[in-house]
Amino acid sequence: MKTNFLTALHPKILYAALILSSLIGYLEWGNGNHTFLVQAEFDIIRKFFTHSDSIVHPMIALPLAGQMLLVFSLFQNRPHPVVVLTGLLGLGALLWFIFLIGLISLNLKITFAALPFLIVSIIVLYSMRKGGK
Repeated sequence: MKTNFLTALHPKILYAALILSSLIGYLEWGNGNHTFLVQAEFDIIRKFFTHSDSIVHPMIALPLAGQMLLVFSLFQNRPHPVVVLTGLLGLGALLWFIFLIGLISLNLKITFAALPFLIVSIIVLYSMRKGGK
């Protein structure tokens, strides 16, 4: 069986790359307001213990749950593909949305900050597809 670079990568390296690349997502809004997703996530986790009702929004809860599923998959010997795909879709919903916002607003910082996650997610999907055959 012929293997290439993408299918030869260890899945856990790809899952860790998904998590890390999701943290560099970038947002700008209003008059000079901006943040990286790692900063926003830290604020969300901090608010979870004080104002838990403020993080119930689907665009907050879904990506956070997806990220938790991906972290969970790092600690399993053989994570189930459904767990990985669910985590990827949950986290991907936010980053694809951010990417589209960057394209629509022609903001290159937002667009390019989302690209690493999108590229790694395509590699993960390709690797899962080719690895399963």
